[in-house]
Amino acid sequence: MAKKRGNPNWGKPETHSGPITPTSFEEVVKKLRLAPADYGTSLQLREWAQKNKDQKYVPDDLLKLWGFEVKGDL
Repeated sequence: MAKKRGNPNWGKPETHSGPITPTSFEEVVKKLRLAPADYGTSLQLREWAQKNKDQKYVPDDLLKLWGFEVKGDL
């Protein structure tokens, strides 16, 4: 009997091995009870982003809005 070659799962959707967890940014937004329209005007979110922009995910449009520059790539 000949050995089958190739990946038998080719073309099948990938399954995730674990649950998808929210980012730190999403957790802070939820804690502050902010709507997306309120992100740019929230002083608390801006302060959090300024402290964490180099270690955590913060959307690029907010960084630009607030004039923050990120050190290195995430």
